[in-house]
Order: sequence, then structure tokens, then C-alpha cells
Amino acid sequence: MISSLARLTARAWAATLLAACALLPLVESTVWILQAALLLGVQAGVGAAARRVPLARPLTVAAQVVVTLMLLTLLFAREHAVAGLIPGPDALRFFWQLLEQGGQDVNRYAIPAPLSDGIRLMLVGGVLVIGLLVDVLAVTFRSAAPAGLPLLALYSVAAGLTDNGIEWLWFLLAAAGYLMLLLAEGRDRLSQWGRVFAGQPRGRSRETPGGPAPARFGHRIGAVALGIALVVPLALPAMDGGLLGPNGRGVGAGVGRGGTISAVNPLVSLRDSLNNDDDRAVFSVRTEMENTSDLYLRIVSLDDFDGTTWQPSKRAITQVPEGFPAPPGLGSDVEFSEVGTSVSVAKWYGQTWLPMPYPPSRVSVQGDWRYEPVGMTLVGDHGQDTRGLTYEVRSLDVRPTAAQLAEAPEPPADLLREYTDLPDSLPSAVAETARDVTDGAKSDYDRAVMLQDWFTLSGDFQYDTDVEVGSGSQAIARFLQDKRGFCVHYSFAMASMARSLGIPARIAVGFAPGTPQADGTVSVAMRDAHAWPELYFEGVGWTRFEPTPTRGSTPDYTVQDVEDNGPADPARPSQAAPTDPSAQPSRSTDCRADGSDPGSCESESPQAALPTDGDGPKWHVVLLWALAGLLVLALPLSPLLWRTRMRAVRLGGHGRAEEDVAPRVLAAWEELTDTAWDHGIVPDESLTPRGAADRIVRTGGLEGDAAASVRRLAGAVEQVLYAPRPRPVAGLAEDVRRAGAALRDSASRARRVRAVLVPRSAVRVVWAVSDRWMSLRDRVVALRPDWHLPTRQRG
Repeated sequence: MISSLARLTARAWAATLLAACALLPLVESTVWILQAALLLGVQAGVGAAARRVPLARPLTVAAQVVVTLMLLTLLFAREHAVAGLIPGPDALRFFWQLLEQGGQDVNRYAIPAPLSDGIRLMLVGGVLVIGLLVDVLAVTFRSAAPAGLPLLALYSVAAGLTDNGIEWLWFLLAAAGYLMLLLAEGRDRLSQWGRVFAGQPRGRSRETPGGPAPARFGHRIGAVALGIALVVPLALPAMDGGLLGPNGRGVGAGVGRGGTISAVNPLVSLRDSLNNDDDRAVFSVRTEMENTSDLYLRIVSLDDFDGTTWQPSKRAITQVPEGFPAPPGLGSDVEFSEVGTSVSVAKWYGQTWLPMPYPPSRVSVQGDWRYEPVGMTLVGDHGQDTRGLTYEVRSLDVRPTAAQLAEAPEPPADLLREYTDLPDSLPSAVAETARDVTDGAKSDYDRAVMLQDWFTLSGDFQYDTDVEVGSGSQAIARFLQDKRGFCVHYSFAMASMARSLGIPARIAVGFAPGTPQADGTVSVAMRDAHAWPELYFEGVGWTRFEPTPTRGSTPDYTVQDVEDNGPADPARPSQAAPTDPSAQPSRSTDCRADGSDPGSCESESPQAALPTDGDGPKWHVVLLWALAGLLVLALPLSPLLWRTRMRAVRLGGHGRAEEDVAPRVLAAWEELTDTAWDHGIVPDESLTPRGAADRIVRTGGLEGDAAASVRRLAGAVEQVLYAPRPRPVAGLAEDVRRAGAALRDSASRARRVRAVLVPRSAVRVVWAVSDRWMSLRDRVVALRPDWHLPTRQRG
């Protein structure tokens, strides 16, 4: 039975590893498969050892789960773990950060992706989880057929992401591993019935010698089924794309040496960060711009609208060029100048996109970055982010006039088609409202300005961060009706309405102008995170508009010239700031002047804003950490402590009455045999007490008083077992101590240390827990005979 269990364990390990090979094309490096194979082997070995003890099935699974978590901690988070092995809260938080980073990397890179730490954790951890499920189902619970489900899940993930023409090979490997697992279980079940008897075949047998006939027949069925599974799909209609294919929302094949980026939405967690009172500085910016109110730091553009939300299209990324090409659509007759901007990022702020003024013409930055030419953005590669960076950006300060925008010719047909596309699910009320608002406009520029003014001035809209972001095709229509929202609502609505009018539009995400400081820098905080629409005008290019009331600054080219110098409308966003920066920090128009109500200053934080911690650890956190520290210190010493406690109970925990003779003698004998076991003399329950005593004396090299003490104790045990009324024997505790001292003196130093720190007899604790479980199971079954609980394994 032990050999069959070992064979089944090995087959489960091999089947999981073969199925995991389907993930190899997903990443550039294959080193992860070696790490997964090693950790998977340790996980399977722990299961085999637990079944050998034997442990109850739930305890076997629990042991494998604990060891798997410790292995992952050792490989990925040992610097955040207790003693480099035991995962604590810091390690769990680090795991979560790695998984988030891995999810971002999966969305960012084309196949094969670089093996970042996040992706490596997802691969190795996923294989270990699947391996644990396969081992539990196929070996622990002896049911190999359901183990095919996790193997199928592992193969399906890889098959849905890859399209390299050799998917049949990965299917062949995964199917071979599963068949191998089924055949191993079938052989094990068949062997329990003994030899298979069959009649003598007529004529000369063609059967392959070796192995029972059912086993040979199972091999043939498996081979035929595998062949059919490979051949039949060739004759079936193919389904291109799919949920995770190039036509879906996942990562597809891309062009360019840097791969592709796709489906990375910086606004995913916007609603959860809106009312954050933390206003830590994100950037310190020094710029050559004369008007810092136009200093928008742009992170990424969202140009794909599916009716539910805006997100970046799948774009090719390349090496960062030394000098960027001219921005699309910018003509030579539009006034512009090149300005320099230096950005210093806070060490706590990790953004995988590089915030820059638009349009950039040159970037000087350290690290591993890639360039996306369409949006003219930089994205981090191999886990690169902005933490603690200082970089220089040369950008164009484009200053078009209202006349140039109004006289802009029609955009190219391909650009017009791509950036005016709207889903059929968009409510017709959006386009109807856009036409009503812009009625009488003579150009696309007039329509854009009228939309902006309607949101900021005449439409009675209110800025409100308590409004839900909303989802689905009706979200924009509800916002136009309720007229309450924040920057996401305004930018989404204006871009959608502009597209419905035939104006190319997209969404930009980044940071609005920050607060000028006395030293000439501009401090950009989390509350300055923002989203705004960009509309395309041929001859000018992508042009910023600001429809969000009281946020950002209204572009000069959208403000009509007025002859009177009357007071400005407070509902309109701030106009151009004065050339000389003020030494006093600027205040949001939504904040009280005295600052008495910090909750009235909402913070807009499109995923750029990170959650903040408290001012310091609370007392209960300190207490929990102290208890955890004591537990960690006590854990390695637990066998020693248990052994010391048991010795004290056995040698001094019994009464002196006549009825206490048997328990006292048997406890002393058990202490003696456990002491011998700790020093390498394994108990043999088949021997009589006298035979066991002779074996301890002979193997331990005991002589004189020590040997006599062992034999005297064996004689007392024989009296307890066979005499009708056993006589009390004095000095049993001293005999045990004398024999134990002699065993220690005759043992090597390493064996003495092991006997103290890691006593072998401590396994009795595990046996006791397993017996308690079986006893509880028997009581439950006795109460409910119709229940069928798992039984204890003996093989």
C-alpha cells in the first residue's frame, strides 16, 4: 500500500507539472517552472509523510497548506517574514502588493511577458494551488477522476492566452499526465482485488506481457481517446479571438519591439479614494512655463469606449526615442515654444505611467521605461515605477487661437473613424442633448466650447464627490439628468457628446495644476488628481478642454474676449494665473476660508492616490505583535517544552495508593521507552517487557546500575500485566532517571542535542490529535448513522 501511495503521489506531481508546461509560452524566462517543480515536490512530500504517520485527512491537507504558504514566503517574501519563513501581516501585505503588480503586468505586456516578481508569484503560486488540489483529490481522497478539473483549469488559462500554433503539444502533455494519474489509481484499485483470472486465449496471444489485462486495456482506451481529442478539433469550425484573445479585453499580440499594453484603466478605484482628507504632496515641479495654471501632468489617455467605461486601447510600445516626433495634427502656423519641466516624485508614490506635460518632445529619466507613440506616454517595464524618481521633460507649450481652432479642416478619415466611434448601447439621449446644447454652432470648435460652457456655467451642474461612479450604458444619461458628479462624470460625458457630434475625442488622466510655492516650485498633491477630455482639431492636434466646474483651469483659447472688466463668474474654473507665483498656498474654491471643515475639501484621486496609514500603531496592534513574537519564540521550543512536561507528569503525577500502582509503573515504563526512542532506539511493540529491556540495554550500551534499573523496571511492568495483585515497587522514578542519564552519556553529541530539542517521541502529540479526531468522528457517526465521514488512512 505504501508503494502504491508513493506511486500515486509521484504521478500527481508529474501530472500537475505537465499541465503547468502550458504556461511556458506566456513569459520570456522559464526559470519559474524549475522553482514550481521544486516547491511542488516538497508539497507532495509533506503530504506523503503526513499520510505515512498516518494523519487524518483534514490534518494532512492542513499540513500541506501551511508548508505551501511557508515555501511561498521563503521564495518571495522572506525579508517581510518572521525568521524569513513564517508569514506575518507584513508578508501578507507584500503578497497582495505583488499580486496587484502581477495583475498590472499581465494587462500591460504582450506575450511573452517579462518575468516580473508579480507574474512569477502568480505562476508559481497558481501551480502550487493546482498541485495541492490534485494531490488532495487523487491521493488523499483516492479519487483521481475529479482531479482532472483543476488540471483542465490550469491548461485552459494558458490555452486562452496563447496563440502560437503548438497548443496541441500542451494539450498532449496535460492529457498524458491526467491519463497517467488515472491509470495509476486504476492499478492501485485493481491490485486490492488480487490476481485477475481469465481463460486461456485461443491461439498465440498477442497481448503485451506484463501487467494485468485490464491495465493494458486501459492504456489502449487512453491512447485512443487522446488521439481522438487531438484529431477531431481539426475538423471542427475554429473560434477566433475569445474573451482573452486579441479581439477581447485581454493581452493580445502586438507590434513593435516592446510588445503591447492594453486594458489598463487608471480610474478603476477612483470612487474609493475621492473623499480622502490626506493631502500629501505627490510631486515637486519646477517649470519654465510662464503660466503654471496650464501645467497639467498627463499620465495616460483613454480612447476606447465600450458603453460602460473609457479605457486605453491596446497599443504597441517601443524603446524610448532620444527625441519624440511631432505630436499628431500640429501645424507650422500654430504658435508654440519648447519648455523644460523637472519633476521630483515622492518616495511613497508608485505609478507605472510617467506623468508628463503634453505633448512631450524629450524625456530624461532613469529606469526601464517604454514609449507608447499614439498617446505619447511612457510606461514602466519589468516592474518599473515612479517611486522617488527625479526626471526632466521637454514639452511643447502650444498656444492656438480661437480662430485657428474654428477654421480647422476636417481630420483624416481613419482618425475620425477611430475617435468618433460610439457603442450602440449608448442611450440616444446623450446625442440628442449634445445637439440641443450646441444648436446654432458654426464649427466643431464652437460646439466644443458650448459643451464646456454648458457644464461649467449654464447647465446648473454641481460638483459632488459623493455621487457614485456608475456603470452600464445608462450611467452618462443619468448624470446628464441629475447634473451632479465629479471629474470622471464630466469628462466621460463631454467626450461622448463630442463624439456624437463628429468631433474626435478621448479622455486624459493625470494631475491638474498644483499650488505654487515661495521657492518657485509647484507642489502637486493627491487632491489634484484629475481627468479631462481632449478633442482633436486638425492643424492643432489634441487639445485640452475643462468641463468640470471649480476644477483645473479654463484654457485661454476657449474664453471669449470681453471688453468690460466685471467680476468673474465664480462657477467657472479659474482663469490664467498671474505670472508671479504667490508665496501663500492656494485654496480650493470648495474649501472654507478658515479651513475649519477639512471634510469640505474633497480629494480627487484616480488611482494615483494611495491609501494612508494611521498616525502610529494602536495598542491592540502592539499587543498582537507581542503575542505573535512570543508564539514564534515558543514554536521551535514546543517539542522540548512538551517533553519536559510529560516527563514531570509521568514520574511524579500519580498517587501512592494500591490502585495507583499500575498507572505509576506503566507511566514510568513509557517514559523510559520514550527516552530511549529520543536517543535512537525505536520502540518495538512486538517484544515483551523483558525483551524490550534487553534490547535497550544492548543497543544503548548500558552496564552496571543503569542496566539493572532497566531490568528492574521491566520486572515491575510484568507484574502489572500478569500478577493478580501487583506489589508496589519503590524507586521507579530514580531508575528511569539513572537509565536516561546512561543513555545520554553513551550517545553522540549530535544525538544528545536532537534528543533535547527535537525529541522523536514528540510525534505522540500528532497521534493524540489524530486519535481525538477519530473519536469525535465516531461519536458524530453514532449520533447520525446516515453521515459518511472520511476514515483514517493506514497506508
